[in-house]
Amino acid sequence: MIPYLMCFILFLTGLYGVITRRNLIKIAISMSIMEVSIFLFFALIGYVDNGKAPIVNPAEPDQIYVDPLPQALVLTAIVIGFALLCFSLVLVVRLMRAAGTDDAHRLRAAEPPHDDGLKPPLEDG
Repeated sequence: MIPYLMCFILFLTGLYGVITRRNLIKIAISMSIMEVSIFLFFALIGYVDNGKAPIVNPAEPDQIYVDPLPQALVLTAIVIGFALLCFSLVLVVRLMRAAGTDDAHRLRAAEPPHDDGLKPPLEDG
């Protein structure tokens, strides 16, 4: 039960970083922390106490095996998450060079004025 709670706390830590930070790099890292908590949760779902690798031995039919599907999904998700993190960090660096800031509120204020109805009004606060 405690490992599941730790995954939840780690997810909430990443969510707190996404909600409260204005720096785009910190937001990307917070999203990565949220991903890691989900990966740990999926790995915990597939864990079995005293389970062996899922290589079936006909001589031991009563053996308990670990479920390999969550492990395979987590490995795939780790690769996709790493590629997404790299891509988002490259976009943030390019945006920082073009705009001169990494503050989300300043970038929002630097957008064109609210004339065409597509951009919602900027909330001060």
